[in-house]
Amino acid sequence: MEQKELEKQVRVIADAHRITQETVGRFVVGNQDLVDLIMVGILTGGHVLVDGVPGTAKTTISKIIARLIGYRFNRVQGAVDVQPADIVGIRIYDAETHEFVLQKGPIFANFVMIDEINRLTPKTQSAFIEAMAEHQATLDGNTYPLELPFFVVATQNNQEFEGTFHLIEAQRDRFNYSMTLHHLDREKEIEILRRDRDGNLDWDIYGQQIKPILSIEQIREMGLVIQEVYVDDAILRYIRDIVVASRSHGDIRLGTSTRGSLALLRGAKAYATMAGRTYVIPDDVKRMARPVLGHRLVLEREAEIGRISVDDVVGDILETVEVA
Repeated sequence: MEQKELEKQVRVIADAHRITQETVGRFVVGNQDLVDLIMVGILTGGHVLVDGVPGTAKTTISKIIARLIGYRFNRVQGAVDVQPADIVGIRIYDAETHEFVLQKGPIFANFVMIDEINRLTPKTQSAFIEAMAEHQATLDGNTYPLELPFFVVATQNNQEFEGTFHLIEAQRDRFNYSMTLHHLDREKEIEILRRDRDGNLDWDIYGQQIKPILSIEQIREMGLVIQEVYVDDAILRYIRDIVVASRSHGDIRLGTSTRGSLALLRGAKAYATMAGRTYVIPDDVKRMARPVLGHRLVLEREAEIGRISVDDVVGDILETVEVA
């Protein structure tokens, strides 16, 4: 792609990102970082894991973005009695064709939100992981391809553990990006109250006003544009050094995988386009480091006892690793 054409297409991505932020911001207070991360995931074909307390507008943000980009949205509520068939679907007998046909479940959508994925049993979690990793679902020995593009946002409440099933490291690694949401601060909390007082938090009204600004085909084209973004060898070495540092840090028992390296590169390229640039700078890598590394690192027991957090360790890595 020629440079002028690349610059033009990058401006389209940056404008779409700006409109998305503005549209979400008219109904949701705060959580702009989550909007950014979901957009990065969609543009790079990665999935997003969100830790956080209830009531932080995760579902609303996801629904708004899905409508803006023309994705079909389905939501699944995690519970211990949810079975793989509840998300994949069931095979029913068709008397006319004398064959069993699939009655599709909620997994067959472009944008799937799994609320409280850690409340699902490991067997049901595995069905989601297969869909995320292979873009397919298996039922009764039959494999069914999913609709493409396919994007997942999964949430879990990191304050509740009763009746939950912790995602193992290999499952968490299937998520390209992650983040932790917290309660709003004082000023944003009062803004929510003002909006509700003034009648501006009615989703039934606001949701009908949201019209698509992009199509599925445009999202596919944007993915190709991101592949054209320039990344200097110095940036590649910087990404490598961050990942290697995560594997040798004294407080870390399990460091970042190679899948994490690729997610960091692709995320930095997507973030650069959202900022309107055709090239990646070190700040793009730093911006994506926590979302990429955060859920992949496993701390040593001594670090956990000493109340050292993953965020602390990632911050230490970013302070010590320099662009070569």
